[in-house]
Amino acid sequence: MTAECDRVDLEPFSLRLARPLDTARGTIDHREGFLVRVACDGESGVGEATPLPGWTESLDDCEAALERATERAGSDGYEAALDALDARETPAARHGLSLALADARARATDEPLYRYLGGEAEVDAVPVNATVGDGDVETSVADAESAVDEGFDCLKVKVGARSLTADFDRVEAVREACPDATLRADANGSWDRETARRAMGQFGGHGVEYVEQPLPTGDLTGHADLRGGPVGVALDESLGEHGVDAVLAAGAADVLVLKPMALGGPDRARDAALRAREAGLEAVVTTTIDAVYARTAAVHVAASLAPLPACGLATADFLAEDLASDPAPVVHGAVTVPEGKGNVPAGGGSSSA
Repeated sequence: MTAECDRVDLEPFSLRLARPLDTARGTIDHREGFLVRVACDGESGVGEATPLPGWTESLDDCEAALERATERAGSDGYEAALDALDARETPAARHGLSLALADARARATDEPLYRYLGGEAEVDAVPVNATVGDGDVETSVADAESAVDEGFDCLKVKVGARSLTADFDRVEAVREACPDATLRADANGSWDRETARRAMGQFGGHGVEYVEQPLPTGDLTGHADLRGGPVGVALDESLGEHGVDAVLAAGAADVLVLKPMALGGPDRARDAALRAREAGLEAVVTTTIDAVYARTAAVHVAASLAPLPACGLATADFLAEDLASDPAPVVHGAVTVPEGKGNVPAGGGSSSA
């Protein structure tokens, strides 16, 4: 579809987190970014660019890239502006413009975003996992049991910050408390090769489905060597450093964990999932703790690929405030897929920030 696009507006925002978030770059207590607004074919579209250093570019680099894109759009149109945004160098900026255009065009065709992206079937909901944080055994079990009581049947346990023995005890206790739940673990690249091999061998006895990012991001060879055992290898941060093609070529993963914000847009995340499937791998979709526009877009990406395993989309509670009311609530372990036109349908909320 060809659209006549004439302008882009940027609106900065800052949102408080409900609790501090520990990342590879330190602890953060708020999320900052930009709303990207465009006008296409008589419709308005809203995108979100919320960079998270360590996964994407810095806030300053994101702003500079969006300002350059704004100038390029004014002279050459939005397609040229989008093409000029480097998905590897400034993925959050590209995500913002890509989502804004997709939102406007989905509205112009009177369909939900997931159908515009290529989803062929109507999808009501996408299964999601609950995250069990890095607490002691008692806290981990309590968090896991609470999630199961709320309807989650997939639990992702954070590991790697404690000793391997402590993590073994935590995973074993969660498995005993929640025998029917699918278990995953997320090490955030904290192990060396020997530690990872020991961990995955032990976790296999507790039915852990996969370990996310067991080794540092740069070690594709090490990740490839870990495959073939009872526990799968999922890569997240490595995708941002190396790109999807390099990960697939190295045979470094069984599962790709796709963050649209870190990959440069909903379109690129969906394309990565399709390439993973062609290579015989699975994909799940998650967020970088984004605000409602990007978070809902990630839901649409997942819906466009349905059916998928449980995805990491139950992240709204990380925010103490948001830019609009949430059109995609989590109910009984699944996130609702909005059926109105576009990404966040009209009436999807006035700002509560």
